[in-house]
Amino acid sequence: MEILKSSRLDSLRYDIRGPVYEKALQLQREGYKITSLNIGNPAAFGFETPDEIIHDIIMNIRNAQGYADSRGLFAARKAVMQYYQSRGVKGINIEDVFIGNGVSELITLTMMALLNPGDEILIPSPDYPLWTTSVGLAGGTPVHYVCDEEADWNPDLKDIEAKITKKTRGIVLINPNNPTGAVYEKSVVEGIVRLAEKHKLIVFADEIYDKILYDGAVHHTTAGMSEEALIITMGGMSKNYRAAGFRGGWMVLTGAKHKAKSYIEGLTFLASMRLCANVITQYGIQTALGGYQSIDDLVTHDGRLYKQMDLAHKMLNNIPGVSCVRPKGAMYLFPKIDLSQFDFKNDGDFVLSLLEEQRILVTGGQGFNFKKPDHFRIVYLPHLEQLEVTMSKIALHFENHRKVKK
Repeated sequence: MEILKSSRLDSLRYDIRGPVYEKALQLQREGYKITSLNIGNPAAFGFETPDEIIHDIIMNIRNAQGYADSRGLFAARKAVMQYYQSRGVKGINIEDVFIGNGVSELITLTMMALLNPGDEILIPSPDYPLWTTSVGLAGGTPVHYVCDEEADWNPDLKDIEAKITKKTRGIVLINPNNPTGAVYEKSVVEGIVRLAEKHKLIVFADEIYDKILYDGAVHHTTAGMSEEALIITMGGMSKNYRAAGFRGGWMVLTGAKHKAKSYIEGLTFLASMRLCANVITQYGIQTALGGYQSIDDLVTHDGRLYKQMDLAHKMLNNIPGVSCVRPKGAMYLFPKIDLSQFDFKNDGDFVLSLLEEQRILVTGGQGFNFKKPDHFRIVYLPHLEQLEVTMSKIALHFENHRKVKK
């Protein structure tokens, strides 16, 4: 008898490492060189973790041999607490901070501790698909709200409120946004918090890119924005500190903690089940948050990350039939394809053909739970020279598939 996977996985997807990614691995095994622009993996493109963080981790290896407190090392949690205090957030104490094996683990943990079958969570569309998948795995129902491309991809507050039901438990906010690169206006962030207060919902704020900001954009953290709604704010070392493989993340609880005793007990229980987060990485958190912020040099107009964003954005918008909102943060572009000008059936067809013909791997927009089949996400992490060659190949691919004008 065939051993079958759980039926709860049947409707779930994670296209960032899905079927097209598996096709790319197959091509690599056959000897082809693939340019992988499907995932935000800074170290693969020479964005290395600062030496000071590496040094402190190495110096503490012997201290990391045993288990730690399930919520995290005291020093790491205090560093997180003080980071948010430095941003003007009040009412945080050590017990409000949980350290995780990356934000990914914490997303799953928060959903598993909260949801019963049929409970709904509002998630942006497009989204980082782990949120949608984690809700489904926990037995809940993801409900996607609109982020408006015509408004720099800011969430549509009216659409969010229209989709709130008696089953809704929380609202997810990804800011700066993956995959669009949007950095939300303060009025939008505050508007979502006010909706959470009005309808007694939890706000889950994914702020992993909160230091990767361009052109003077300002990030407004949700932490501490309300005393009436519970707010769970998440951050980590993967992007700002280019330490994705270290798996170091955190979440901070602010607001209506007095209304969430049972839920916090659930979070603590699940955190205890995995014994503790990666201990050695936690020795780098204090250094990361308290030391010199090297990401600042990368996002200025003369910084490598900014220059790459600017080049990729301009080259995409120079392709007739392709348009892209300029990102204000993160490390992604989410271009739109005018399918009427090309022979692609949809974004999936484009992504597969780009891989097969140009050996470039990107991710289709539907993989981010975006209903329209005409977008894709691209990572602009390669060095300028390589990025320019890659973007030229993408432009050539569009020309090769342009419909002949009659």
